[in-house]
Amino acid sequence: MKWTDSREIAIALYDKFPDIDPQTVRFTDLHKWVMELPGFSDDAHRSGEKILEAIQMAWIDEAE
Repeated sequence: MKWTDSREIAIALYDKFPDIDPQTVRFTDLHKWVMELPGFSDDAHRSGEKILEAIQMAWIDEAE
């Protein structure tokens, strides 16, 4: 997975943290959790607020 795979990352986060409300997650935590996902293999510095926001929105969609 890469930073651009927001839907795939969101599904993995939903599976790993089913009891967490993605609307309450800080971007610093989100960044850390994405980096720790199995199968994630992208540079930590390639993400930014816009990418993290896209991942968070996709995660919110998954949670609903």
